[in-house]
Amino acid sequence: MSPAGRSDRPLALTQGDPAGIGPDITIAAWMRRHELSLQPFVYIGDPDALAARARMIEIDLPISEATAATACSIFADALPVLPIKIGSEIEAGRPHVASARSTITAIETAVALSLSGEASATVTNPIAKSVLYEAGFGFPGHTEFLADLAERATGRPCRPVMMLAGPKLRAIPVTIHIPLKDVATALNEDLILETCRIAAHDLRHRFGLLHPRLAIAGLNPHAGEDGAIGREDLDMIEPAIEILRREGINAVGPLPADTMFHDEARTRYDVAICMYHDQALIPAKALGFDDSVNVTLGLPFIRTSPDHGTAFSLAGKGIARESSLVAALRLAGELAAQAGLQH
Repeated sequence: MSPAGRSDRPLALTQGDPAGIGPDITIAAWMRRHELSLQPFVYIGDPDALAARARMIEIDLPISEATAATACSIFADALPVLPIKIGSEIEAGRPHVASARSTITAIETAVALSLSGEASATVTNPIAKSVLYEAGFGFPGHTEFLADLAERATGRPCRPVMMLAGPKLRAIPVTIHIPLKDVATALNEDLILETCRIAAHDLRHRFGLLHPRLAIAGLNPHAGEDGAIGREDLDMIEPAIEILRREGINAVGPLPADTMFHDEARTRYDVAICMYHDQALIPAKALGFDDSVNVTLGLPFIRTSPDHGTAFSLAGKGIARESSLVAALRLAGELAAQAGLQH
């Protein structure tokens, strides 16, 4: 990001599951802050757990407790941490329910800072949902929790949309974490329309694409082959696309998913709207595993995260790659700068 686009407010970076690789990749990203010209961020989590991880991976890490207001002035010389104490010792690679409350509080704090304008965006390190469920966490995942926090803070409902964004592909799944056998019944025209409208809106207003092009995948092989391989494409997806076009949204499809992701095909659209999780995430990760970013559209604040999980088996070994977190931090900063230009 150019200096002119740099915000004087930090990004709010959550700790994620502190037994996973969140601390490792945070440390690695901060150590490369000058080389990569990273926008300042404040780490929201336990400073003692972060310091312990730095010692484990043999990095001399200066840490300074901070607030959102002081983080930017600290960032060049020390990793600013807004402290959220865990209350027990954390062992790298061994998730424990004792850390769940601090992980949840870190997310709540980051969202509050973003909504208040004290932070320019929220970037979330990976969480282990099973650990949070054990502590009574009542949401399917990060995304749904973020939407609930936004609704409670603003009093307005919001529908979050998950987008994987990489240098070669942006992809959105209409249905996400449900069994494949349930996809056809979970899909409906309204859900497709709502997802596409949010995608078009945020690509315009957050990504600066004046006329975003949406390529909409069919559900069935060969997009149903005119009803020969299932009627969902004819009866549900085609009518939704016609409505989108009447609304002025540049949408094409339903397209056979097996021909949507080669090099030439990707030049014809700005985002692929896919009907289920793996239809979107397999090509997204195949084309950009180390540098793709999970972006949540439809929220009243900017949220990005790495496109990988907690990787407990790598935690504390000094081998976790920080590239996806760096990409998430970069994109959050760019989106924040774009939002600043529009106000």
